[in-house]
Amino acid sequence: MTIACDRLNKLWQRGRKFLGTEYAILGGAMSWISERSLVSALSNAGGFGVIACGGMTPELLEAEIATTAKMTDKPFGVNLITMHPQLEKLIGVCLKHKVTHVVLAGGIPAKASIAQIKEGGAKVICFAPALIMAKKLIRSGADAIVIEGSEAGGHIGPVSTSVLVQEILPHVKDIPVFVAGGIGRGETIASYLEMGAAGCQLGTAFVCTDECTAHENFKKGFMRGNARDAVISVQLDPRFPVIPVRALKNAASEDFMVMQREVINEYQAEKIDMKAAQLKIELYWVGALKAAAIDGDMEKGSIMAGQSVGMVKEIKPTVAVMHELVAQANDYLT
Repeated sequence: MTIACDRLNKLWQRGRKFLGTEYAILGGAMSWISERSLVSALSNAGGFGVIACGGMTPELLEAEIATTAKMTDKPFGVNLITMHPQLEKLIGVCLKHKVTHVVLAGGIPAKASIAQIKEGGAKVICFAPALIMAKKLIRSGADAIVIEGSEAGGHIGPVSTSVLVQEILPHVKDIPVFVAGGIGRGETIASYLEMGAAGCQLGTAFVCTDECTAHENFKKGFMRGNARDAVISVQLDPRFPVIPVRALKNAASEDFMVMQREVINEYQAEKIDMKAAQLKIELYWVGALKAAAIDGDMEKGSIMAGQSVGMVKEIKPTVAVMHELVAQANDYLT
């Protein structure tokens, strides 16, 4: 175990206390990747693992939580998508299994969902894409927030991490704030702590670990990738909005633009209506992350990765990555 220096311990004391961990480092919830193996490894390494529930049923989530709990006696959390049709039942599963922290993502959480979690004895973490939303979430009862910049992998907002931290950190003191997006080294973690963050969240940095169950091809893609390769999905026509996703550029990225042009042409030729055209575009990426991360299809799959991917160059144990981050933060602060 790499011991955090006194300065580092003081800076992230609030985050450590909130999470109940040795280090105030959360694992980003990555669908198909943040499951029992990686989550337990993160928690065992002194960080805070987070299960990505994604589209799981309550029964599947229950099994995932129970198995993760057998693999670690350390705290871990569960990330739930607010738009999930069975959100209330999923929250109930988390509370039944005494999950200490529930992360609500993918939309603005309802006050009722936040209240259900808190009344069940768990802490609520929410994502805030702007200061006004952070203040709203605090009023709604959030116990902590994550501010995630556009450098992150997967579904992202439009604002960079460096701008968000300047906008939000000086004005949110009531609850812990964790910073995410484009973080790949300990020096960066330490610098955000100095600005007032309680801790940081990292996802891309933990994909190429021994315990991560992602396909070998997926990991190789990360190790070959550079920051400029992690691009945002392109929207060709504002009438047909595309939810921005950051992923490594591949054949599927090019095909997506071709497909959009074809669908738009069909619509303009009155061969299909707007609703059908939008549905075609939205369905393009369904199952694409699983195809890449689990099946290893690096041409047709979606290789979701943050811009810090260029710092990932080898496969190593999760604990080694965690200790390296802490050592870098120590060196920066001493």
